Parts: sequence; structure tokens; C-alpha cells
Amino acid sequence: MTQLLPLSFLLPLAGTLILAFSGGRLGPRASAWVGTVSIGLAALVTALVLYGFTVGNGEAVNLTLWTWIRVGDFEPTMGLAADGLALVMMAVITWVGFLIHLFAGWYLEGDAGSTRFFAYMNLFVFSMLLLVLGDNLLLLFLGWEGVGLCSYLLIGYYYQNSANGRAAFKAFLVTRIGDVFLAIGLFLLFRDMGTLNIQEILATAPEVWQQGSTNAELAALLILGGAIGKSAQVPLHTWLPDAMAGPTPVSALIHAATMVTAGVYLIARMHGVFELAPDVLLLVGIIGAASLLLAGFAALAQTDIKRVLAYSTMSQIGYMFLALGVGAYDAAIFHLVTHAFFKALLFLSAGAVIVSCHHEQDMKRLGGLWRRLPLAYGGFVIGGAALVALPLVSAGFYSKDEILWQALAADRHGLVIAGLLGAFLTALYTVRLIIGTFHGQPGSDKARTAHAGRGLAHNLPLIVLALLSTLLGAWVYPGLGGVLPAGPGEGSDAGHTALELVASAVVLIGLGIALWLFLKRRQWLERHTQEGAGLHLWALWHRSWYFDSLFAATLVMPFRTLVRWLRNDLIDAVVRLPAALAVVLNAGLSRTQNGRIRHYASAMALGTVLILATLAFTWGVGP
Repeated sequence: MTQLLPLSFLLPLAGTLILAFSGGRLGPRASAWVGTVSIGLAALVTALVLYGFTVGNGEAVNLTLWTWIRVGDFEPTMGLAADGLALVMMAVITWVGFLIHLFAGWYLEGDAGSTRFFAYMNLFVFSMLLLVLGDNLLLLFLGWEGVGLCSYLLIGYYYQNSANGRAAFKAFLVTRIGDVFLAIGLFLLFRDMGTLNIQEILATAPEVWQQGSTNAELAALLILGGAIGKSAQVPLHTWLPDAMAGPTPVSALIHAATMVTAGVYLIARMHGVFELAPDVLLLVGIIGAASLLLAGFAALAQTDIKRVLAYSTMSQIGYMFLALGVGAYDAAIFHLVTHAFFKALLFLSAGAVIVSCHHEQDMKRLGGLWRRLPLAYGGFVIGGAALVALPLVSAGFYSKDEILWQALAADRHGLVIAGLLGAFLTALYTVRLIIGTFHGQPGSDKARTAHAGRGLAHNLPLIVLALLSTLLGAWVYPGLGGVLPAGPGEGSDAGHTALELVASAVVLIGLGIALWLFLKRRQWLERHTQEGAGLHLWALWHRSWYFDSLFAATLVMPFRTLVRWLRNDLIDAVVRLPAALAVVLNAGLSRTQNGRIRHYASAMALGTVLILATLAFTWGVGP
């Protein structure tokens, strides 16, 4: 099984190369087949490797393919390491990624750019697999940057619209800020540890650094900077809602199986460094709590169904960061897996609605769709139930309950309260999303003429993901096999049942209030969000707490002002002087080339006279 491991990422790379070098000769259907089959084969390889891992009593698989370079003691390798954590991530990336690719074949049916789209999607999966399989931080960083590049290409897929290009550039720029922090963190680790091999760093760090030492805190802080950029946590979260400019399958891939989970994986993988920096580890939890609450309020004031789901993703990733912050690494990865199931289901169901309603995605112009689109409606209901953590029957209940329990066991009561309030907000915006999209009267002709999608590529992904979003999704989670330290609640159940009851009550109360508000008091709500304090509150949440405006005022505008001031400074003037002199000389010499024969003859005669005069003068003064 070890020898199969490279195929897991080489197959998506092969799909990328086939599509990229096809020269446009493959049509939309053939491109979809190449892209989907390559990911399907990667998923099959992952299943075989996972089976071998299970049969082999959970022994990690390590495979060194070659050494990149040798500079002194620095010998980074193309090495793969597949332990319980990496294999769980591989399963999510390939299996959920396969379902998304399959659905994308239906979503982009007949699209002239399908070849380019599936080439980018395959490259995305390849980069993410490289990220989770790399046994050293240099290889991880290569995959990390590949994921960032692919997100830029896919968010800006519809590049004919300049707004989409700006959204792609924004995502690329904001995540690059985090990447710079991560790169500096890698330099610091290499300086102090002498290696970038992950297992060697985890083994050496406690010997080199004491707990709470400055270098340990700084390294953890820099790694955290990279993680919050990729995982769209406060304050580097502003790119995520705008990333909805890409096709909906792209949104599903970014939010469910790949990019935003990279930061969670990075912190879990580098847990040994964070254990030596307890203050930074607590900061991880605080950032997660702040993100889940800020995003929850923002989701309440969105009208675009994809933007609601985008803020929902930011909120759920916040739960994972909260779990990481209390040392509950297994709980964070557990929620990562269940979130991949129900968030992929919600985004693909949203894609079904958008295509069926002629690419309309504003809730104000939708409504009345539950009978016309029964499968998409079922996907929203089941995925929404998992999102709000409906007790006992949904996958989200079990993973979110584990996070809250671990936070309580760690005596982080403030984080527990934040998690419960986040669950209440989730119930509110999820019910609002479902009712606004599927109930009431149609808000436009596009909603009135909606037609349900058909075919295996449309139906199978939604059905499979719907099943995995129920308690079945919690049962299939294999665990991490002891790769990461046990959570603070390991071996104790004191207060667990009481917390389950409280969390379930919060969710049920939230659902009841949401149903009452958005079914019975909908007009009252709309009226109060159009005047007075309600209008200001709506604007605050709709514009995501004005983070974009804050960054524009404090970072963008001062930079632009500085550029204007320095546009004509002394250095620029000196640099431009030779160019200006060349222009003047060129203008003078150009006038001699006027095409007039008399002028040319006069010039020749004058030149001859000057030459003869020079020679006569030279001879006259000679020895």
C-alpha cells in the first residue's frame, strides 16, 4: 500500500496536465470526464491506503521519493508521511472532492471554459494533497502556495466580469499576508531546530525551547498568522465572502474540502509548537470564538444565499479554532470532517437552486421553490439540520457537542458561552436562509419558472452528502489513531450530559424563535430593518462589521496617498533625467530627417567644409 501513496496526488496532477495540454480540443463533457475520473481514482487509492493503514494497526506510512537539494546540513526531501491525521484529510479531500467534481460536470454543462475549469480544480486537489502529505514544512508550504494560486484562478474563473477579477485578487492578496507570516515562522523554526522535517521539529522543540519562551511564542504566533489567512478567521477573513464570485462548485471545494481547512490542519499538525506557547494557543481559541460570533451576526443580514453560506463557513471554522485553542485537536478534526459533508451538501444544493432559477441567487427574488426543487430543498433541510447541530439525528450535533464539552473540561467557560451563542445564531440564520429561499411566494419570474435538475451527476452527490450529513457522517469518522494529544476531557464525563441538554435546548429554542420570526413576523422584521436602529444594525452586519471599510481607511488609502506623494520625488527625477535627455536629443536629430534633398545636400556640404577646416587647422598647428 505504501507504493500507492504517490498516486493519490499524481493522478490529479495527471488530470491537470492532460487538460492543460489538450489545446482546447476536449469538449465540456470530455473535460468533465477527465477531471472527475482523475479525482475518483485518487479517492480509490486513498481508500486502499486507508485500508492498509487500518490492517497495519495504524502504523504511519513514510516514503521518501527524492532529495531536492543539499546545502550543508539542509537536505529537504520530497517525502510523504501518512498517519491518521493525514489520511483523514486525504479522505475528505478526495472523496468529497470527487462528489464536487461530479456535480460540477452538471453545473457547467456546455460551458466553453470547462477544460480550464477542471484543470484548475484538479490542480487545487493536487496542491491540497501535497500540503497534507508533506513530511516537511517546505513541501507543505509548496502545497500551501499552490492552494492559494488555484483559489485565485477559480474565484476569477468568470474573468470577463471585472468584479470577479477584483474578488480573486483580494483573496490572493489577503491570504498572501498570512503566507508571509508563515514563511517567516519557517525561517525561525529552521534557525533554531536546524531542520524543516515536521516530526523532527516536534521532537526537538521541547528540548530547544522552554514552555512560554519568547521564540516558542513567536513561532506559534507566526504560524497562527498563516492559518488565519487561509482559514478566513478574524482579522484576515474579508476575502471569503467575495470569493463567492467563482462558480458554486468552487465555493464547495474551497469551503468544504480544501482551502479553509488548511489552517486548521496546520495548527493541529504543529501542535507541539503551540503546546510550548500556551498564550498563543489560548489566542487561537479566542480568535475562533470571535470569528464564529462575528460571522454569525453577519450571516443574519445577507440576502445572497452563497454569502450566507460563506459567513457560515467562517463561523464553523471558528468552532474548529475554538477546539484547537483548548487542546482538543481530535474534536477540531472531527468537526472538520462533518462540516465537509454538510457544507458541501449546502453549497451544491445552492448550486442546484442557482442553475434551476437561471443563475438567480438573491433570496429576495427567490421563494416558493420547495415543490419545484424537492432534492435541493431536502439538501438544504438536511444540511441545515447538521449546520445547526440538530440533536441526535445530525452529524454536526456530535462534532459540535465534542467541541463544547472539551472547552468545558478545559475550564474555558467564556469559550463555552461563545459556542452556545454561536449555535443560537446558527439556528436563526439557517432557518432564515431556508424559508427565504424555498417558502413564501416566488419573488421573480426566474423563481416561478424554476426547473429541477436531473441526471446522475446532479442527484448522486446530493444524495450521498445528505446521508453523510446525518448521524451516519459521525459514525464513519475513523478518529486519528492517537496521532495528536488527547483533549482535556479525555477519560471524564462529569457535566457532559448536562452540557448536551443545555446545547440541545439552545438549538431548539433558536429554531423555535427563528420559525416564529421568519414565518409569523416576517413583515415586522422587514419594516424594522428599514428604519431607525434596525437599519443601522442591518447595515453593520450586512457590511460585516465594516472590516473592509476599516482596512480601506487605515491601509489602502494611506498607501495610495503615499504613492501620490512619492510619484515626483527627487529620486524619480534623477532616474527620469537620462530618459528626458534622450527624448530631447531624439527630437533634435529627428528634425534632420525631413526628406528634403536640398537640406541633405546643404548638410553634406557643411559637413565637408567642417571636416576640411578641421584638417587644415590640425596641420597648421602641427610640428
